[in-house]
Amino acid sequence: MEFDQLIKRINELSRKSKAEGLTESEKAEQTELRNEYRKLVVGNLSSQLNGIKIKHPDGTVTELKRNGG
Repeated sequence: MEFDQLIKRINELSRKSKAEGLTESEKAEQTELRNEYRKLVVGNLSSQLNGIKIKHPDGTVTELKRNGG
């Protein structure tokens, strides 16, 4: 599912949940979509952090990388 579609569906389910409640299958879908969203956000953040380098006053460089890959 495309990122924009993912967010749109999460929002639709959230509004329906507040207005009238969700069926069991919709609750399961909502959980699955939220987990997918979290995974995408964490992956994106990790990629951004892996590209950051800090140059210290002594000239050494530290790369910010996520531990464990």
